[in-house]
Amino acid sequence: MHYKGLTLDQFQVDAIHAIEQNHSVVVSAPTGSGKTLIADYIIAKDIQKGKKIVYTAPIKALSNQKYKDFCKDYGAENIGLITGDVVKNAGAPVLIMTTEIYRNMAIIQDPHIDKVSYVIFDEIHYINDIERGYVWEESVIFSKEHVRFVCLSATIPNAKQFADWIHAAKRHEVVVVRHDTRAVPLTKHFFDGELGICSLEDIKNIHDIPSEKYIRGKTHHRRPKIMSPNHVDLLKSIQDKLPCFFFAFSRKKTQDMALELSRHKLFPHDPEISTFIRNKLENSPTEINNLASTKLIRQVLPLGIGFHHAGLLPIIKEIVEELFGMGKIKVLYTTETFAVGINMPAKAVCFESLRKFDGINFRFLNSKEFFQIAGRAGRRGIDKHGFVYAMIDRRDFDYKYLKHITEKDVEPIQSQFKLGVNTVLNILKRHTAQEIDEILCKNFYSYQKYGKNFDKVEKQRIYFTFDRIKKKLEKLHYIKNDRLTEKGEFCAKIYSDEIFTSEIFATDFYQNLNEYQLMLLIACICYEKRERTEFYKVFPSKLIKDLEQGIHRNEYLSKEKRLKNLVEVSALVYPCYHGQSIFDILRNTNLLEGDIIRFFRQLIDRMTQIRNAAQDRRLIEIMKALEGIILHSLQDIDAI
Repeated sequence: MHYKGLTLDQFQVDAIHAIEQNHSVVVSAPTGSGKTLIADYIIAKDIQKGKKIVYTAPIKALSNQKYKDFCKDYGAENIGLITGDVVKNAGAPVLIMTTEIYRNMAIIQDPHIDKVSYVIFDEIHYINDIERGYVWEESVIFSKEHVRFVCLSATIPNAKQFADWIHAAKRHEVVVVRHDTRAVPLTKHFFDGELGICSLEDIKNIHDIPSEKYIRGKTHHRRPKIMSPNHVDLLKSIQDKLPCFFFAFSRKKTQDMALELSRHKLFPHDPEISTFIRNKLENSPTEINNLASTKLIRQVLPLGIGFHHAGLLPIIKEIVEELFGMGKIKVLYTTETFAVGINMPAKAVCFESLRKFDGINFRFLNSKEFFQIAGRAGRRGIDKHGFVYAMIDRRDFDYKYLKHITEKDVEPIQSQFKLGVNTVLNILKRHTAQEIDEILCKNFYSYQKYGKNFDKVEKQRIYFTFDRIKKKLEKLHYIKNDRLTEKGEFCAKIYSDEIFTSEIFATDFYQNLNEYQLMLLIACICYEKRERTEFYKVFPSKLIKDLEQGIHRNEYLSKEKRLKNLVEVSALVYPCYHGQSIFDILRNTNLLEGDIIRFFRQLIDRMTQIRNAAQDRRLIEIMKALEGIILHSLQDIDAI
């Protein structure tokens, strides 16, 4: 079978045949094998029939990239983008959105998705994510009966179990399509500070040999200290394997490593790159050139070295991506978000470490994370092999586990289902008691635990969770006699920090506050306090003191720790509210420019939710005004 001038692999043919029969499909295939062609086929087919297709992605960056790609392929008039803070062409036949947005639309039965034929879940293995995995399950559960799914992922060992769950929950045929062969085979190596490029067994053999001093009892240490592996030494050894992505699990490390490599003058200076950067930035605000990240990127890029992470301005990330696509960058240091769906393969992938900080602890990667990143190595039609190099520090050496995660992707997808306030309110609002019982047992967790009889098991854990949340909501007057109160109706349209937000904006608490005070409150809801964040200038005021007194008198809000950050967040909110630009705000803090953009985009998202939930015309107009104030501050940067 031929499509788009390509001879399709058998797994692509099988998936397309299943789609032609209106089945759902779970596609398990290695990174770079052409899963996206299946999505392309659905879009091209159903656009002509006047149907709608939803394409969901786990991160906003991937949604934005797909929006640009699909606009080129199908015309901007046929493509819409819906994220928390951006809505473009919402009536288009193809809607691209984050999975959270689709879940929210599905649970309230938004009319925008009434005519959807297929929902494409890219990177469906995100269902494993402890914090967000439930979103994918609820997206399936609350989709309308006529909707079919295409679930795309790298290797899923339990793909059949997952497909069987969808079949049992939605009562339609679900076909599993597997493809286990990479188009470009991977060759995996490790890099040791003493041995250089080697195998895991080589490190094990030398790691297990005690030192002479240890044998003679002259030292308490098992072996002499071995120098940690260095990224520059590794790159010097693989210059014939470039270009490469060098993954580090810290934004700061990506920049520090890029600067360190640049000092070694490993690659010739390319004046064309300097010209390219100058042309890209010629219509941008001059302040961009004064940012430390811009100065550094202009220093390293002409030497064939780049870095890429979420803390950069969109225009800087775009410059890096375009130069890499042009073959101008030899080594790109990047964080792991670059491994998600971005269609920019390299000949080699390097790992700075196989350990990362996950927000709570340092831990080893699991096999799915390793292969997701490693899969970026090898360009189809260009390379005969892709090469993977993982730097190993012997202090962290665990032969058995490292062999386990790097030999084969063996991580099954596991349910992370958890009921939240928004879900409980919406199913109480929209469903009968019998329908609620059915919904509560449809989750993947129940199927994994009880199998095909999951809908016949009495009083599972999830029922008790539902009752506990319901009682809490009754106590707080969101529910009365199994019906939503006015406050409950508001809360049902809020998708995170539901009670926190509603106790401010669905009560009379907000009514005597001005725009600035309300903006401060929303900022406290969104602000994620981190130990290393510094604010050089804050703006304490009588307005904040009055607000603190009101919070202290409120039984619920006085217990909310995030509201103790009012003075801190004024460093960001005050200059924004008073019409200053993002470059002025940057002077008040050590937060990276990309983090500040993300923070204000989150504020817009929350303001949009409040506006859509509110009945008070004054509150709606205030939210619109505050959104305008933020957009004014961000107007100098391209932050789609």
